[in-house]
Amino acid sequence: MANKNLVDNIIPSQPHIEPQSDAHVLKSRLEWGEPAFTILDVSDRRTYNEGHITGAMATPIDELVDIATSSLDKDRHIYVYGATEEQSAQAAQSLHSAGFRHVSQLKGGLAAWKAIGGSTEGIIESKTPAGADDYNVVARIQNHVENQRKEV
Repeated sequence: MANKNLVDNIIPSQPHIEPQSDAHVLKSRLEWGEPAFTILDVSDRRTYNEGHITGAMATPIDELVDIATSSLDKDRHIYVYGATEEQSAQAAQSLHSAGFRHVSQLKGGLAAWKAIGGSTEGIIESKTPAGADDYNVVARIQNHVENQRKEV
């Protein structure tokens, strides 16, 4: 008898999402092309325009719940970061209170993301010269593997 739910055999299941995640977790999910998650930057528009994680949605904290409720499924995995750890924690709490079940605060925010060589975009980011290993794929993979082994 044929499997009635063929999609379950094709689409990988979502990994568990922790209340707080370090940048390595998010970078790993992006690099492996894992589906169905969103990155929200809750800093103000000026800060977002200066620099943010590539692909992050601009969602100022004062508009966060309205934007998320109107555009995201309550079961979607959401990584959230802001200008400060306090702002990130407030945003995660606001999303939880609004009924979002899988929200993770990105520890260290944009600075932590940049420290591990995560891709960024924005006005200031476009003026920042590439690091020594940015164009060397082998060095970037080795660096990522070494960082994955580190204790957080």
